[in-house]
Amino acid sequence: MEALICEKLGDPTLPPSSTQDSPLTLSTSHPIPKLNSPTSVRVRVKATSLNFANYLQILGKYQEKPPLPFIPGSDYSGVVESIGPNVSKFRIGDPVCSVAALGSFAQFIVADETDLYRVPDGCDLVAAGALPVAYGTSHVALVHRAQLSSGQVLLVLGAAGGVGISAVQIGKICGAVVIAVARGEEKVQFLKSMGVDHVVDSSKGNVTESVKGFLKSRKLKGVDVLYDPVGGKLTKETMKLLNWGAQILVIGFASGDIPVIPANIALVKNWTIHGLFWGSYKIHRPAVLEDSLKELLSWLASGLITINISHIHSLSEANLAFSALKDRKVIGKVMIAFDDGKIARSKL
Repeated sequence: MEALICEKLGDPTLPPSSTQDSPLTLSTSHPIPKLNSPTSVRVRVKATSLNFANYLQILGKYQEKPPLPFIPGSDYSGVVESIGPNVSKFRIGDPVCSVAALGSFAQFIVADETDLYRVPDGCDLVAAGALPVAYGTSHVALVHRAQLSSGQVLLVLGAAGGVGISAVQIGKICGAVVIAVARGEEKVQFLKSMGVDHVVDSSKGNVTESVKGFLKSRKLKGVDVLYDPVGGKLTKETMKLLNWGAQILVIGFASGDIPVIPANIALVKNWTIHGLFWGSYKIHRPAVLEDSLKELLSWLASGLITINISHIHSLSEANLAFSALKDRKVIGKVMIAFDDGKIARSKL
């Protein structure tokens, strides 16, 4: 089978196998993984999502560092190709999605049936491959941790990225007043088309002043929930907008700069700071993760959420997919997709 193998740590935006500096090698004869238990399922991968965590992991800058060599990749969708003798939840041909610690950048992957979710009828299978990590992160953060409620003010940083768009959509479902921060006119216009209450272009003017003006026009006191996958200076600036009793959701540090949240101000203003490492829920609170993904799939089936895929690339073009992610060219999600062993190509 085809598989993308990380042989060493380095920059995944370099073309695989074309230079000694590339950390990735494209194998066309990697062994197909075997069923490893009576309840295991082999899935023919249809699509796998690129997340910023995948990029950091190949660079060697992620909190989880697997031993080399490894096949990267986390959330994916596909079709059941083979099942163990004790599998009861799935049949061959069923459409499924899941998330793995590693291994989805390949034509086949094996998972236990308890880790798979059936994709409802009518859902686009490629889109389902983009759901678990990005939408799962935002759902657990906003619904489970922050318990976002109708009428609260939600401020989403990096709002045009994969987790950002998911946070915007889930915020609207919860009935929140949603303020989005993104960079560039194309991203701003896209967020406006989603019905966001206020959008700020961070490349133009002052973010805090723009948000303050909007809050004043709506007679709102401030921000109740800050959703932050960016970090850096923007975190420090937007803390000025937070209400007494506000909640800060620490999602990630796409800026590359880990911010400092002053504990004395958190004390005086009674802020709650949530660290959200979504992947660890599989170990510590698996029931939360399962309930979250089931609800998200029902929302996808009913049209409450829609997944915007801005780029689809082949496995051999993974460096281009990572480049789009690194250069902030993505609005929503970037995917690697297979089509019966071949690839659905290019940009949507």
